[in-house]
Amino acid sequence: MYKYPSTFTNIIDKFYFIDYREMVLEVFNVKNALTYNLFYRCTFIVWMVVKFIFQIYFFHLFHGIWDEQTKRKWEHLLHKQAVEYRKKAVKMGGVLIKVGQFLSTRTDFMPEVFIKELSGLVDRVPPMPYSYASRLLQEEWGADPSEYIEDINRTSIASASIGEVYYARLKGSGREVAIKVQRYQVERIFHMDFKALRVVFWIISFCTSFGKKADLKSLYLELIRVMDRELDFTQELHYGKYFKERFKDDKTVYIPAFMDELCTKRVLVMEWAEGAKITDLEFMRKHHIQPERIAKNLFNFYSEQFLNPGNFHADPHAGNLLINRNGTITILDFGMVGEVRKQDTTYFKHLIQGVIIDDYDRVIEALEQMNFVLPNADTNKLKKMVKQLIEMYRDGSFKNMDGQLLEQIKQDIKMFVKEQPIQLSAEYAYLGRAISINIGILFAIYPETDIEKWAKPKIKKWLGSKTLIESIYKQYAKESIEPIFSFPKAMLGWLENGEKDREWDKEKQEKTWKHHFFLVLESFHFIMILVSIAASWYGYVEGYTIFGSFGLAGIIYFVVMFTILARKHYKVIQSIK
Repeated sequence: MYKYPSTFTNIIDKFYFIDYREMVLEVFNVKNALTYNLFYRCTFIVWMVVKFIFQIYFFHLFHGIWDEQTKRKWEHLLHKQAVEYRKKAVKMGGVLIKVGQFLSTRTDFMPEVFIKELSGLVDRVPPMPYSYASRLLQEEWGADPSEYIEDINRTSIASASIGEVYYARLKGSGREVAIKVQRYQVERIFHMDFKALRVVFWIISFCTSFGKKADLKSLYLELIRVMDRELDFTQELHYGKYFKERFKDDKTVYIPAFMDELCTKRVLVMEWAEGAKITDLEFMRKHHIQPERIAKNLFNFYSEQFLNPGNFHADPHAGNLLINRNGTITILDFGMVGEVRKQDTTYFKHLIQGVIIDDYDRVIEALEQMNFVLPNADTNKLKKMVKQLIEMYRDGSFKNMDGQLLEQIKQDIKMFVKEQPIQLSAEYAYLGRAISINIGILFAIYPETDIEKWAKPKIKKWLGSKTLIESIYKQYAKESIEPIFSFPKAMLGWLENGEKDREWDKEKQEKTWKHHFFLVLESFHFIMILVSIAASWYGYVEGYTIFGSFGLAGIIYFVVMFTILARKHYKVIQSIK
């Protein structure tokens, strides 16, 4: 067996592995082991973001004229960055994958090319050795796994950044189960990446104009909250049981049962579910299942969650939705769950009521309550925009909607949110993502899906039959409900020709480019000073003269450069003033 240098084993001892060190050394080579190193991961993540910022800055610096050719080059740069992020996220795993999936929901500020690339980011990583899974099961259960399970398949059937899934049978009963086991040191890796994310968010908030305006603190806290919850399998157990109880009378869907006595923070055991992906139309034809019926059942299942208070399944992609031979839909994976609060449904109703009766003060009030309106927004101007927008869509329809129109609608909504004085609040990001994915699945199953037709009776019931809205609904249903659900084709043209209150003031932007450039450079040199200090300290502790020398030289060089940059930056600030 290959013997790793003592230096490497010392690094392992000090930076990450505490248990099972020998086992992991046998399994992983040096390259893979580095992904468990705090210093390496932080440097890797921070440097990638800093590089992206530099690339964007220099592009704007050297492309003053924004013509079609420049636009194509800009799209190419963003696509290149998106591809690089996706590849590195797959390579490193951990938070990078989860952040990529989260950012794919933020159509309010992420470029479309990033959205497209990251929306296909699959949480799939190379499997861990079964020996680790077996040892973890023994730790969690306090006994040899063979006392509880038998016929376990030692090759995982699914491997993601947080957990691995194995097929097995319960001892005695022979019941088929799926066992989800937390990956090796995943909690430690995620908390390493949280530290890197703090640095990244600080750089973005300090060095970019976007960071100065965006609520990055809320975004960061939302990321940490969601990912911390996914690390605790007892949370997934709780939500799985919640959905099973909530939809126990719905015979069109099935939620597998959980074996509570075998579930822990790092292990989840549930009954095995047979079936094909819900988008497998060949499977449906083979078993004489009508796609329209499946699409409508799926629509009913999720619309119930989106419209009413309670939790909703926030990751409804095809891999988490199975269909069995009798047409029942099986729902899997409750690690990502959002919440529609009672006040949210009230805000939604006020918003729709305002649109139906042309009360735009109520519409703006609802948007403000949902934290969609920026603090510096001119509400009178926004009210005028919303009124114009809705009036433009009175003739809209979902009846002839196809995939191309759906994509245009998404583009229209993104354009409106991005250019007007509104923002997508962090707590609604997962709701928007879930709705978007669900609509895509519906049309993949049944291209003739008529959301307008299916939604009208639900909206009518949801608003309440004994209210003033009931009588107004009958008069305005065709004119008003359709634009709420469709936001049709006219938006793009309106945005191109209408008032755009939040477009960049190009003249002001050009005057501040130098200021931002120096901020980025100073941040980079500050980070390199910290890196040099760390390298010097490491060389001193480990007795490596070369590390210490390079670190000391780096400290001197970057401190001098930082001082020079700071003086030049001061002159730039004075000239701007």
